[in-house]
Amino acid sequence: MTSLRPFSLSVLFLALGAALGAPVQAQSLLEMVESARTYDTTWQSARAQLDAASRRADQARAGLLPSAALSAGLNRSNVELSRPPVENTGTTQTVGVNASQPLYRPANRISYQQGQRSVDVAQAQLEAATQDLLVRVSQAYFDVLAAQDTLTFVQAQKAAVSEQLAAAKRNFEVGTTTVTDSREAQARFDLVAAQEIAAENDLRVKRLALDQLVGVTGAQPRPLALPVQLPAVQPDNVAAWVDTARDQQPGVRQAQIALDIARLETKKAETGHLPTVDLQAGYNVTRNPNGTIQSPRVSSRTNSASVGVAFNLPLFAGFSVQNRIRETLALEEKATADLETTRRNVAQSTRAAFFGVQSGKGQVQALEAAEASSQSALDANRLGYQVGVRINIDVLNAQSQLFQTKRDLAQARYNVLLGTLRLRQAAGTLSQQDIEAINALLVK
Repeated sequence: MTSLRPFSLSVLFLALGAALGAPVQAQSLLEMVESARTYDTTWQSARAQLDAASRRADQARAGLLPSAALSAGLNRSNVELSRPPVENTGTTQTVGVNASQPLYRPANRISYQQGQRSVDVAQAQLEAATQDLLVRVSQAYFDVLAAQDTLTFVQAQKAAVSEQLAAAKRNFEVGTTTVTDSREAQARFDLVAAQEIAAENDLRVKRLALDQLVGVTGAQPRPLALPVQLPAVQPDNVAAWVDTARDQQPGVRQAQIALDIARLETKKAETGHLPTVDLQAGYNVTRNPNGTIQSPRVSSRTNSASVGVAFNLPLFAGFSVQNRIRETLALEEKATADLETTRRNVAQSTRAAFFGVQSGKGQVQALEAAEASSQSALDANRLGYQVGVRINIDVLNAQSQLFQTKRDLAQARYNVLLGTLRLRQAAGTLSQQDIEAINALLVK
């Protein structure tokens, strides 16, 4: 059998260099996150919700502060008496200032406390939205990188199969092989060409998704700098992560605060039996320029100032207070059950995320070994084909296995990085520093 031209790795190196070399206008993951903060409407909605909750808390505080009102009026009336016959048509002018300061209104103070806790709920919602934004941007970012890698490896495989096809045709022309080798190589080439079309479309879709998320047209993410040392998960103990999640996860905190608000609502309902005490003061002026019915045509003016304490004690309200208390106790029980449900779900999600990262790191190590083995297998099959102990399909299968392994390895690395972010999100500790740590692994 005539000698087959050795498989050239130059095409693969050039293709990988084009994919792994950072584009001129490439953006880092950190830059994508900052762009998404100003564009993502979900995160902006959570931030606006926090602002609204702060304003509602200020409204609840008004129930503890004094209130004052200025009033004025103008009234014209006509009064007639039959005995003795008296008729008076006059104008009454009034102006006054009245103020009130709550002295004892426990329901108002509890409403203020609830308002403050509502701000804490909105803050936890914003933190959850922030962590979700970090994960969504990272997911879209690495989806583009994975699609780029897939296209690169498919194109490299296409080039390798093309060389194998050309070699098979040359050997068939000189009569050293059968037409089967050419047809097998042609079939594999056509298959890879179809895979290339699918990979190009997938990359196009992934880029559009990233553009829509970060608000940048034609976003170009920077690839990982190879070789890469994936960050270790610390602490390497699932129980520690679960304990952290039970305390710090924004969803758990929201459920805990909701329970606190429900308990405060029960206390507020119980104040329906309590009295209220207000300090009241006022100054009013009444003027009758045309007199009154008692003193016709005699202009008069009355100035009155008052200050006092108003006491009000509810006696009976049709059992509404008792029923309201029963309602709030039921809602408090519901909030307790919701909190426990949230804690269980968060614990399960944290465990799944932790073991997912551990499994992903194991897959990376296995695929790195498989990559080296697949390369050795390809070299051995190429050599065997040259000396006549291997057939063309063996070389084609070895090439396909190598590129498939390379693609799976790249995807596994991205999955580990994303899994680490999801683990921290499940535990409620995901922050900008975690994005910066991954950003340091990218091509500068």
